[in-house]
Parts: sequence; C-alpha cells; structure tokens
Amino acid sequence: MAKKWPQAGKAFEEAALLQIALGSKHEGATHYVEAGNCYRKADANAAVSAIHKAIEIYTDMGRFNIAAKHHITVAEIYENELSDMEKAVQNYEQAADYYKGEESNSSANKCLLKVAQFSATLENYEKAIEIYEQVAVSSMDNSLLKYSAKDHFFRASICHLCMDTANATLAVKKYEEMFPAFADSRECKLVKKLLEAIEAENVDQFTEVLKEYDSISRLDPFLTTLLVRVKKQLSAEPDLC
Repeated sequence: MAKKWPQAGKAFEEAALLQIALGSKHEGATHYVEAGNCYRKADANAAVSAIHKAIEIYTDMGRFNIAAKHHITVAEIYENELSDMEKAVQNYEQAADYYKGEESNSSANKCLLKVAQFSATLENYEKAIEIYEQVAVSSMDNSLLKYSAKDHFFRASICHLCMDTANATLAVKKYEEMFPAFADSRECKLVKKLLEAIEAENVDQFTEVLKEYDSISRLDPFLTTLLVRVKKQLSAEPDLC
C-alpha cells in the first residue's frame, strides 16, 4: 500500500498539469493539494513541493486565505515530519502575512504565536518577545480575547528571563502598567519570585518556586524547556566568576 501513495500523488500532479493547460487553475491547484496529501503518507518533501505548487496558483489568483491555509499545512509538515523548525517558522510567518492582508487577524495571531514559540525554542528570544507583546496588545482590545493577554505577557516575561534579569524586571513592570490584570495573576507573581531567586543566585529557591506553581497549574512543555535553560544558566553562574 505504501508504494501506491507516491503513484497516486504523481497521478494527481499529472491531472493538475492537464487542468492548468485547459485553463482551469483552481482545479489544478486542488489536484496539487490532493497530490500533496498522497505524498505526505510516504514522502514529506514531495508533499511540500506539491502543496507549494498549489500555493503559487492560489496567490496568483488572489486567494490569499486559501494560500495561508496551505502554508500552515506545509509548516505542520516541517514541524512534525521533517523536524525543520526554521522552515516551519517561514511558512507560519507567510500564512500570518496573508491572513493579515485579508484582515483575518485571529487566524494571523494563531500563526504568529507558533512563530513566537519556535523562535524562542531556537533561542531567538527578541523575536518571540516582540510577537508575544504584539499579540497581547491586540488581545487587550478584544473583549473575547482579553483574558489571553495575560498568558502572552507571561510567555514574553519568561523569554526575557532567558536573556537577562534587568530587562526582565523592566518588562514585567511595563506589562503590569499596560494590563493591570496581569499584575494580579499567579503568572506575574511566579515571574517575580523567579527573579528574586535569580538575583539571590539560589538554585534551590528557583526550583522550589517552580514546584509550588506547578503543583497548582501545570507548565506546558515549551515553558518548561525555557525555564530549564534559565535554571542551567543560574547553576552555571558561580563557575563563571
């Protein structure tokens, strides 16, 4: 059965070329997407290639929402099957740009949050912070999304911790002023306690603060990864003196 997926993909690509030759671009793009779906079961790189052909057609036709949707599919292939976060970031960014152009801001922000997460994972903290702040501010202006601003400011704060405590302290103060609800949150209190532990150069205190928080609200794997990095930096500091 596995051998038949590439054959099916090739057949859909041939059908796409035929439809395009007949002047039916939309049908051609649809067949390229179907080809990508088939290839994905056997050859992720071939899937990306086929879907990109569909994306080119949709962008030429001005169908940017559809192009954005398929950029997300490509990003997910890079994320889950090819383990190429940089390429995933590029495709999530392109999807966000297309969604913004179509004023689909909610969809754009979902893509941007993926960009922020991968950027931070790749240690591009400045980029991640910029996106988290941007999405937080746009969420504050939306009554349905207002509550999520707290989480975005929290993630930006953790990214700051990965860089340096001075900027982290200033950032937390700024976020409290921008969004008073953040100041009263457990997340903000956690960041402040972590800052105290870092300033005291106390690894045990840092660990205890995290355990206390995690016993009530579980930290997701992404935040855990970042905080492990901060802890390693803290553990290494005495050796650097």
